[in-house]
Amino acid sequence: MPTSNNPPFPAALRFFSVVVIIVLIVGAGLFFAPVLVKPRWPWAVTPFNARFLGGFYTAEMVVMAALLVWNRWSPGRLVLVMAFIFTVIVSAASFINLGYFNFERKAPWLWFLVYLASVAVSGLFLWRARARPSAKGVTLNPVWRGYMPVESAILGLYGVGLLLFPLTFGSIWPWPIDAFHAQVYSAIFLAGAGGIYLVWRSAPREELLVLGLAQFLVGLLAILGLVITDAAVHRIDWTATGTLCWLALLGWIGISGVFKLYAASRYFSSQSAS
Repeated sequence: MPTSNNPPFPAALRFFSVVVIIVLIVGAGLFFAPVLVKPRWPWAVTPFNARFLGGFYTAEMVVMAALLVWNRWSPGRLVLVMAFIFTVIVSAASFINLGYFNFERKAPWLWFLVYLASVAVSGLFLWRARARPSAKGVTLNPVWRGYMPVESAILGLYGVGLLLFPLTFGSIWPWPIDAFHAQVYSAIFLAGAGGIYLVWRSAPREELLVLGLAQFLVGLLAILGLVITDAAVHRIDWTATGTLCWLALLGWIGISGVFKLYAASRYFSSQSAS
């Protein structure tokens, strides 16, 4: 894209992105090395919660890396909007559930510092860029135009349900989750809903690609983490209605991401050919 239409980000924001990626590497350790990371996490996490959180942080780490690779308003706009939604909700859930944190340890203080800093930085930059139009996007075909608002609405409604009625909407999860974890997980669905809506309104190729990659990784790693963890502890009833609903939901998110990646690759190919 021409620089005038898709300007680069300030150096300070790139530096902040590097710091966030370093923090996310620790979070990703919950998926790849839970035995090492769980004792150092800000609160006590069960094996299933650890792998689910680790899978999401791995996906988020890849998305933040995309911001460094492109270093442009697109896909940075999408990344920052999703990061802002996620960090605001997780910060709020953490303040509501302070009893989960032992503030005699350093980890909880670092948790709040990192999340509040992320809220401040992403929020400030988005506010300063509020008048900037989105980068020039592709024209979505009628199928995508009809599908994406429905997808955004479903994820958004489920995210709101987890946030406001955590025990009710969290009851379909394959393993028991308490109100705190349900509210933290609501941020994943609400951030996804916000990102999908943003791309539906205007679909720069880079944002469609990053969104598809994020959804694919979230769905894949969530299901893979469930399988790996249950292979060790044997606690999941794979025929339960709730488990099947959860698998369908996360599988749908991952498959939807694959189709977005395919659509983005087609747009990139057509641009190269022209």
